Amino acid sequence: MTPRRNVIVIGAGAAGLMAAGRAAELGARVLLLEKMGEAGKKILVTGQERCNVTNAAPLEAFLTAFGHNGPFLRNAFHRFFREELLALLRRYGVETQVERGGRIFPASGRAADVRDALLRYATEHGATIRYHTAVQELLVKEEHVTGVRTVGGETFPAAAAILATGGASWPGTGSTGDGYVMARDLGHTLVPLRPALVPLTVAEKARAKALQGVSLRNVACTLLEATPGGKDKVLPPPWPLPPTGEVLFTHFGLSGPLVLSLSLAAVDAVRAGKSVTLALDLKPGMTFEEVRARLQREFEQYPQRKLPHLLRGWLPGSLADELAKLTPSGAERPVFTIRAGERDELATLLKNFRWRITGSLPLAAGMVTAGGVALKEVDPRSFASRRVAGLHLVGEVLDLAADTGGYNLQAAFSSGYLAGEAAAGD
Repeated sequence: MTPRRNVIVIGAGAAGLMAAGRAAELGARVLLLEKMGEAGKKILVTGQERCNVTNAAPLEAFLTAFGHNGPFLRNAFHRFFREELLALLRRYGVETQVERGGRIFPASGRAADVRDALLRYATEHGATIRYHTAVQELLVKEEHVTGVRTVGGETFPAAAAILATGGASWPGTGSTGDGYVMARDLGHTLVPLRPALVPLTVAEKARAKALQGVSLRNVACTLLEATPGGKDKVLPPPWPLPPTGEVLFTHFGLSGPLVLSLSLAAVDAVRAGKSVTLALDLKPGMTFEEVRARLQREFEQYPQRKLPHLLRGWLPGSLADELAKLTPSGAERPVFTIRAGERDELATLLKNFRWRITGSLPLAAGMVTAGGVALKEVDPRSFASRRVAGLHLVGEVLDLAADTGGYNLQAAFSSGYLAGEAAAGD
């Protein structure tokens, strides 16, 4: 009888639980080490504690949500994708439903149901979980994994190890970047870590504070880079964006789903020393000419109204007040005194409301971590390291980041499943 292989999984998040379950299902002796006091802490808080497990988008659209790194996941998604994930969840009593934007959630609305299903998948197949056990280093002999050593000094032998420690975002869930250090110490190249899906900070602090809490729906965003010639260059988003979306003003700058989705491009541009502006189109359903014509009609219809009052028919009150202050006409004059040229400048503001981007909130505040172990050093068929035999790297440890909508969790599940399968048979 073939002896059971010892497989150690480091980190009991989405990727780690899936990896442990699959390896144990195939007969491996699995030890899952988790430094926190419970499994899946990040699962429990994702999707506003509802857990957006995946997305209904077709495969090609799914891959483009990961930007230029999407092709790396093609094989993984061919072998374990949405249908296989949902079938596994159903096996453990979790029904799902599709919501706006193709987002798929547990029908119960409880992220804990997803976490508990993955825990059962692992433990019912015999995986052992040890909590409050932080791994300090991977043990390697002759370029092959032989086990791990914990912070407490314990050593555990293994024929294969799966590094599933997550990123460096949301450290309160246990994602503190430990896996990056372990991978680097074994010779892996790290693509610089940056926050993705993160709110942006702006130079116009007073204006941002005045607008704090204002939420806009159905607006459009464009990132612009100032060039030496004086003409702005459009910065492409990290992945395809919807034409319009929601933007939220905060005391430090800009947030909301649309801003989060393009934030990585802004973060990278600012870090590269570029001068970056975010232009908001407050009326994307109208052309500049249509905005100008409507303003003219309303100025003629309500000549005695002051500009902030008139703009409140277009925008939330505090935003109307701020836009009025930015016009040469000022806020206190009746609109019949505003000249045509000034009216055109107001139309420009409505179509091109600009904010100078200074950066973002810290890495810990990003929904996901961009950067990580370079993909060229990982086999996409098994998520095995090309540097160290017996080592597999999964989930957010890798240089994979995608838009919101369930894409990142699906990558964690798929990579964990394939790594668990490969580790059980290494």
